[in-house]
Amino acid sequence: MTWTGFAVEWLLPAANVIMLMILATGVFQYTLYFAQMLVAFIVLRQERAQRRALRRFELTNRILPPVSIIVPAFNEADHIVDNINSMLALDYASLEIVVVDDGSTDDMFAEIDRHFELEEAEMEIDEAFSSEEIHTTHLSRKHPNLVVIRKENGGRADALNAGLAVSRAPFFCALDADSMLERDALHRAVGPFVHAPDKVIAVGGTLRVANGSMFVAGRLSDVRLPGRLLPLIQTLEYLRSFLMARLSWSRFNTVICVSGAFGVFLKEPVRDIGGFRPGAAGEDMDLVVRLHRLMRDRDRAYLIHYIAEPVCWTHVPETWRDFASQRIRWQRGALEVFFRNADMLVKPRYGRVGWFGLLHGFILDVASPVLEVLGYVLFPLLWIFGLLNQDYAFAFIAIVFAFGFFISVLGIVMDEIELKRVTSARQLLTLLGVAAVENVGFRQYHNICRFIGTWQYLRGVRGWKNG
Repeated sequence: MTWTGFAVEWLLPAANVIMLMILATGVFQYTLYFAQMLVAFIVLRQERAQRRALRRFELTNRILPPVSIIVPAFNEADHIVDNINSMLALDYASLEIVVVDDGSTDDMFAEIDRHFELEEAEMEIDEAFSSEEIHTTHLSRKHPNLVVIRKENGGRADALNAGLAVSRAPFFCALDADSMLERDALHRAVGPFVHAPDKVIAVGGTLRVANGSMFVAGRLSDVRLPGRLLPLIQTLEYLRSFLMARLSWSRFNTVICVSGAFGVFLKEPVRDIGGFRPGAAGEDMDLVVRLHRLMRDRDRAYLIHYIAEPVCWTHVPETWRDFASQRIRWQRGALEVFFRNADMLVKPRYGRVGWFGLLHGFILDVASPVLEVLGYVLFPLLWIFGLLNQDYAFAFIAIVFAFGFFISVLGIVMDEIELKRVTSARQLLTLLGVAAVENVGFRQYHNICRFIGTWQYLRGVRGWKNG
């Protein structure tokens, strides 16, 4: 049989099936994006008056529940002092800051000691949160609400558990060591707990890209866009992800990920599930899905909420290699969470969380990357064998690119109308330009990274280290 005969008899039918699956996945994905955008815009408009009332509440109310900020840190000597200063400058009265030195090998602890004058102190440790051995606990002579823990290296989830074991507040905020909160971010994030104390168990806020912006003494002084293309694209990506997806899912109480870089949680239910799962590649998503499971198993009314205005500024990868490493790990983490909780899909007990949250995760995190990468392989193969309908192919590609651009532009417009976070017309035009080029190169590279993450997961690679 000739290559052409083989292609016609075997390759073409299989390719047609895969291409139809790619088309169906794409239609579902972009329809969902559009629906999410509409819901998010409606929510923002409806909550405009509430946001104004919340601002007044933030400025006048000082009787707020105590919160522990837990910062897992490993070899962050260059950033840790600015990070701690930014937390000390927060406009929040009852605040405990717990920095967890997760077995660092650089001068991070010495830097903290030099700036904040630490002294060793005995502290009670809650055994409900398991972690690697805690060596010492320290208090600052200059700031009594600053606690520093030194422990054996165990990874981010393990470090968070150590912080939870020592922290004393009924609420905690997980914060990355290279991230900085806006001064009023905690006030805004705690608002839903105050307004619905019997229901809200977690609140997520918005992450914004810090690359390019200016910070002085741990405080944001000038909002600027990154100067390099990759962080610029991620700026737009973060805007879409937080403002569109999470705000819309929050409307139906189906948020399955509160970002590990910034989220506030009621400590009690987190304690009931033993804290974060050590070794998980996606410990933030894993925790939230386990909280959904816990509350539904107990038949308790609850809310896991997202609000757009509490902002945390975080640094994103600036090199393609670092970006690939991050997204490969994120992909493995999403797959770990999905397959560990796949039984929630078929049980009515888990309702919308299973059928919307996890089903959406299956299509976008499990199926979509594999199908899209297969499409990258099939298009040139079908072209070589003369089996590709060029008009159809180019029309399909044009529609995908145009719809991707359209969704990005809607996100930029919505952000500008409701939140006004872009500070100049030049920045707005830059983001529009990024939206135009994002689908050429970046999308394909991102999907290849996710495909590699899927392949590593199937090979049994787990945890933070890429295989």
